[in-house]
Amino acid sequence: MAEPTPRRNEPRLRPAHLLFEPVEAVADPEHFFGLESVDDPGALLSRATELVQAFRVATDRAVEFQAMAAAQLADPRRFDRLTPADIAERAEWTEDYAKKMVEFGRDLLDGREGQGPEQI
Repeated sequence: MAEPTPRRNEPRLRPAHLLFEPVEAVADPEHFFGLESVDDPGALLSRATELVQAFRVATDRAVEFQAMAAAQLADPRRFDRLTPADIAERAEWTEDYAKKMVEFGRDLLDGREGQGPEQI
């Protein structure tokens, strides 16, 4: 689920920096990372596209960390290990998805980058 490796002649895409919004801006439901104040449609498309890319990369990384945590919690060497059902309940997943995440997490922890749980 990591960012795809660019080909040799292609530049690596860098996601836009996600900035935390000030409390006043978060209180305004129309405010979203300043996009509502961009008047130029070209600039709006560009910035919105940067945000989409940044959110996708952040989501992929967060899923990888979820999977690694699930694998660690299910590790049979732990005296307090959790079952897939317990992990599913904590993460609000189905038990089948928890099993896939544990497997994906084990692959990540072992240094094997397998397919993400969505592709399994």
